[in-house]
Amino acid sequence: MTEPRDHYSYRVYADPATARTFDARRFGGPIGELIARQQADIVRAFLDPLRGCRVLDVGTGTGRAALLLAREGAQVTGIDASDEMLAVARHRAAQEGVDVRFGIGDAHALAFAARSFDAVVSLRLLMHAPRWRECLSELCRVADRRVVVDYPSSRSLARLQSTARRVWHSLGRSTEPYQVFSDREIADELERSGFRVRQVDRQFVLPIALHKVLGMSQATLAVEQALRRLGLLRLFGSPVTILAERA
Repeated sequence: MTEPRDHYSYRVYADPATARTFDARRFGGPIGELIARQQADIVRAFLDPLRGCRVLDVGTGTGRAALLLAREGAQVTGIDASDEMLAVARHRAAQEGVDVRFGIGDAHALAFAARSFDAVVSLRLLMHAPRWRECLSELCRVADRRVVVDYPSSRSLARLQSTARRVWHSLGRSTEPYQVFSDREIADELERSGFRVRQVDRQFVLPIALHKVLGMSQATLAVEQALRRLGLLRLFGSPVTILAERA
């Protein structure tokens, strides 16, 4: 069996240039800012109340979610497999004067006892994880009550992009061939670990890449609201963010 660290995701996020430019590429511009605001709002809503809550942010990357949760009063630990991403996270925490414990860790084998945290958060991790079931099981193992994760939906247009990237990757091109998931397979895996999905949020019907090309947040909001009224968000919305609670 291929070792997780042979996977593309470890190489990509260990690159210093990737770490330095990650936030600008993901959250820069009007659409990136919209994505960040909506993501922050849903995480806060799912985990409220946060004051005094012990939270583990798995795959913390540059620390965006960890810093958000800490500013809301949570006691936050953020782990990531990339030293380079953690360096950015620590720098941001120091600049903002926010207390977060950052450290190296791998989602496939978390170095914490069972039920060590009130809540565990993991964003943009399952889609890149070489063994996502192991990761999800570990998130549930160390969570006492709640787990928040997100994933691209297999019913959305992200499936086409994922397939295209896999083809490019097989041809030796530099790309991130992420996975997409059905709601059922995520829910089934959570239930195997004793958790049940309690709340679901779906962000966009149209691909984020398309919205970024247009680059107009007000147009994006108007179009997505129209698609929501047609019932398309519930059917095809992605990425999907879920709150699962221990059964």
